[in-house]
Amino acid sequence: METEEQQGNGSDVSETTRDEAFFKAMVPVLDGLILLTGLVGQALVISILTGRRRRASRPPLTDTLLLALSAADLLLLLCLPFHTSAIALGLWPFGSFMCKAVSFMGVACSSASVFTLAALAVTRYLTVVHPAWTYRTKMCRHMKLAVALLWVAAAALAAPQFAFRTLTVSSAVYCFAFLSDLSQLVYGVALFLFSFALPLGVIVLMYTKIYCFLRHALLPGNASQLERYQSQVTHTSALLVLVFTLLWLPSYALMFSFIGRTITSSPGYNTFAILARLLASSVAVVNPILYGLMSRKFRRDLLNVGRERWTWCKGCVTGCLHVMSRDMVQPFELDTSSERGQN
Repeated sequence: METEEQQGNGSDVSETTRDEAFFKAMVPVLDGLILLTGLVGQALVISILTGRRRRASRPPLTDTLLLALSAADLLLLLCLPFHTSAIALGLWPFGSFMCKAVSFMGVACSSASVFTLAALAVTRYLTVVHPAWTYRTKMCRHMKLAVALLWVAAAALAAPQFAFRTLTVSSAVYCFAFLSDLSQLVYGVALFLFSFALPLGVIVLMYTKIYCFLRHALLPGNASQLERYQSQVTHTSALLVLVFTLLWLPSYALMFSFIGRTITSSPGYNTFAILARLLASSVAVVNPILYGLMSRKFRRDLLNVGRERWTWCKGCVTGCLHVMSRDMVQPFELDTSSERGQN
């Protein structure tokens, strides 16, 4: 009986090991896909927003925040190849300084991205519910200052990563060593509160206030239009909150499990860690879709950019073909008409 149980446990362990090896082998492929799609998406968002700001005398308030969100997600993407290499190699090959710098950039950029999402929710609430106050206070002039303050707060949250993160040398070199258990728990709680719970609360509160305002603003003349807008806001808000929670919550669950040493020795821990990391990394791919492509105006600008690029490409191809045909050496033909005349 014991032998059968041992055999069963051994088969479970070997199956778990195969699953972990499979996920580990898939990490470079999935990370490469996230990196490629994320870079393309962020480049599109930045090009469209900068073009819109050049054309408009008063660009929308959210454009500055969307640019800041794209910048944070873009920097977060640049940290991805370092983690991919460490997982594929099974060690940290980049030295102590890069261990500190990449850890700092990861926490700072993810915190700045989350803070910007909360600021977007507040800005949309003020624009919809208090448009006169927003115009009167000229909030667009203060947006850059608000973005700078968000980055200062994010850098302050990430500062312990640069100060205390060190390498661990055992059978290999790992970028894991950090604070003591108690200090790490305090820091983890602070990260969870300020980079997840509070921003999520702000996002839920602001979109709830927008929904309540639209519900009470229904009038007989514009009821159908407001109902459509209310339905759109409701669906979009629910989707934003759901995606935000699904992408970030597993990472914090992983962080607390690592601090408490609760499930780190369980068979599926490494698989869960890889999946949680992939979900957090895919934020840079999801944000351009949620905050860009879901906007009708953004989709229209994207189509205009596509038409402009297509026209430019066709002009380049036509010009190249014209130059090639002009510079092509014409075949030599013997003129025999004069000889025929003489004969």
